[in-house]
Amino acid sequence: MKRFLALFRKNKATGKRNSYLILGCIFTGVILLMVLIGIFYMPYSPTKMDASSKLQGFSFRHWMGTDHMGRDVLSRVMYGSRVTLAIAASTIVIGAGLGTIIGALTGYFGGIFDEISMRIIDAMLAFPSILLSLVFVSLFGTGTYQVAVALGISFVPSFARIVRGEFLRSKNMDYVEVARLQGVSDLRIIFVHILPNTVGVLMSSIMIGFNNAVLAEAGLSFLGIGAQPPYASLGNMLSDAQSYLFNRPSYVISIGVVIVIMVLGFSFLSEGIKRISNY
Repeated sequence: MKRFLALFRKNKATGKRNSYLILGCIFTGVILLMVLIGIFYMPYSPTKMDASSKLQGFSFRHWMGTDHMGRDVLSRVMYGSRVTLAIAASTIVIGAGLGTIIGALTGYFGGIFDEISMRIIDAMLAFPSILLSLVFVSLFGTGTYQVAVALGISFVPSFARIVRGEFLRSKNMDYVEVARLQGVSDLRIIFVHILPNTVGVLMSSIMIGFNNAVLAEAGLSFLGIGAQPPYASLGNMLSDAQSYLFNRPSYVISIGVVIVIMVLGFSFLSEGIKRISNY
């Protein structure tokens, strides 16, 4: 706990606080608190429709108003944020997990395995992640789980590249050579000696990846590929709201603000972690 609190104090080298980390924790904390409250309590059912309450504005009864089917926007945002974060987290688990393993093995061992793996990764990186995800969605089908797997696979190359670069830089350092002379196995050197030294770079990359995963999920759900109606995610809610941009702008703004706060939170966290690793 003391080490965690120390991250928010002034840095001795610069005399400044890590404002990016502070802002990231505040923005992300707001979203996580809303999601946590939504697990135990919601003002209304996110799927409950009320024809007499369509497209209402902000009020004490409906804090974010209602949508075109009379559903409470706040309840749907609370539920949709949970779905979006769950898909983003699954994306990072798959992408960072597989990418770290591939990058660690290729960077450490090199050779023909490295050449073949890197050419495949280069081919995947030639396509934008959204376009690559659409290819995998066409194979797996639409739905929450399918989108999570598709995005996870499309994020593997970027993580593999980052981890491979760190291993290429570290594998010939003195502490690794000493471990080899002591007869330490290659797998132990990879996962016990080198990998922990890549945590700073990897954590910053994970935050950036989480940020990109939120935007990618929102984009795919906006296209109708992610969570299917009547269940909500921020992307398909934004897709529904775009038709009412001019006659009920607060509907769009409510959802857009939540997405912006979520993205900014992870962006600030990424920059804050990067600054910590530089000192």
